[in-house]
Amino acid sequence: MELDYNPSYKTIIKKNKWVSTAASIWIQSTSGSAYTFAIYSQVLKTSQGYNQSTLDTISVFKDFGANVGVLSGLLYSAVTNPRRSSRIGGPWVVLAAGAALVFVGYFFMWMSVVGNLPRPPVLLMGLYMLLASNATTCFNTANVVTAVHNFPDYKGTVVGIMKGFLGLSGAILIQVYHTILNKKPTTYILMLALLPSITALLLMWFVRITPTNEVGEKKYLNVFSLAAVVLAGYLMAVIVLENVLTFRSSVRISTFVILILLLVPPIYIAIKAEKEKARRIIRSLLEQNQLVYDGNQLGNNFVQTRQDPEGHQEISCDADEEMNINNERTIPERGENLNLLQSICTIDFWLLFFVSACGMGSGLATVNNVSQIGESFGYSTIATSTLTSLWSIWNFIGRFGSGFVSDYFLHAQGWSRPLFITITLATMSIGHAVIASGLPGALYAGLVLVGIGYGSQWSLMPTIVSEIFGPAHMGAIFNTVSIANPVGTYILSVRVVGYIYDKEATGSDNTCIGTHCFMLSFLIMASTTVLASLVGLILFFRTRNFYRQVILRRLYIPIRNLE
Repeated sequence: MELDYNPSYKTIIKKNKWVSTAASIWIQSTSGSAYTFAIYSQVLKTSQGYNQSTLDTISVFKDFGANVGVLSGLLYSAVTNPRRSSRIGGPWVVLAAGAALVFVGYFFMWMSVVGNLPRPPVLLMGLYMLLASNATTCFNTANVVTAVHNFPDYKGTVVGIMKGFLGLSGAILIQVYHTILNKKPTTYILMLALLPSITALLLMWFVRITPTNEVGEKKYLNVFSLAAVVLAGYLMAVIVLENVLTFRSSVRISTFVILILLLVPPIYIAIKAEKEKARRIIRSLLEQNQLVYDGNQLGNNFVQTRQDPEGHQEISCDADEEMNINNERTIPERGENLNLLQSICTIDFWLLFFVSACGMGSGLATVNNVSQIGESFGYSTIATSTLTSLWSIWNFIGRFGSGFVSDYFLHAQGWSRPLFITITLATMSIGHAVIASGLPGALYAGLVLVGIGYGSQWSLMPTIVSEIFGPAHMGAIFNTVSIANPVGTYILSVRVVGYIYDKEATGSDNTCIGTHCFMLSFLIMASTTVLASLVGLILFFRTRNFYRQVILRRLYIPIRNLE
């Protein structure tokens, strides 16, 4: 039977996990304001009369807000709890909270910088920064956790996509700063109050939990991945060129227009995926003459009654309710939905916390000191600036690549995901050792390895959390584990790198020139990541059998959801 069915765009957009994914990608692409502190830090310093120490204090508030998202995780669990009697709730609540935080924080900061408000005390300015940067955790939690619920079989890939676009968002915002704002840092602060908040408020209604298993999911997720890789490659080319060439205004506008066009494909992919799904479902059901549907609810409510060839019972599928399948799979004990307090009481949680503190902490300690390292090693200002700008690209490769690759080996070979924590931490240790050597070009090669390994931790950690502790309270748990980032950064950046550099520094300006300035620091960080890699190996052996059981269940599913 030939089928000519072309669903309306209204039908396609409503309760569609593909459109939800595209909306989340756009929100993530404007959420990286915390990564661009260097753009406006100088105007903040001069307008408020801060010294470097006070500015560093404001930066600490930024790091704390951007990494401690426990409240956003708890809020997400509360508003998406399926047992809540009220129908008012969903990921949009968390996104709305993030929009409010980022607007209030940056708007009051801008008002203080331009002089419309009296100069605030340092702690109050720190509070503005804390609120603004904490919005990132709201956006990230809502988008990542919703994506995990929507694509339970490809957690790694979809988390890599979401984390990858967040990693690129800093570079995207900087392009807006260069092109539209003409490098005006004061106006840039106002833009940070408006752009992320408006984007979230416009798109938050499309971010919905729609947990269905569809034929061809991996194909379209791969297309999303390709779009991310193309965008990253384009941004890398632009970053390199603008650091060695001077762009005319016409050229800069042209490059920005191309950047915007590269952000369009996700919605096209989403619409195409949903159209194909709708045609496939109706064709399959019409061929068997077993479709009963209400035309007004097409795309939202299908009822199929049949006895399949293997003799399974009647199946009812409704987008508003979870499927009830008689042949239910047994969930391993480790994969049950633990809440935050229950997860904290497990050894697995603290193993993850330790490896995150070492991996994320050493990575951030590295990028925070790139300028000083470049100066000590004799690199030019342009070379150092290029290295700093390219960090977001290496970060993206790690975030996206680790999710994609770990998913592939999980499905194809049955390799458990904690193994990739071990591999990426070992890669970071090599990168730290290369930088410590001080050889020609060592900073370039070392930063690539450290950047990829650092980005990988951000993708692997939340995915592993969702698998070991269950997805129900994933947001609260992985945001609690993320507290390891500022903890590790403080220890390694301040107590190790900063302390040793100050001891090696000479002269009235307290500068240090030579490879010896950072050699001991990076050898310590190399040793730290080796230890973390061994701890990751312990986690791998502890969870190996659990992952084998998960893989066996995913490879054999007696009844598939036709959607």
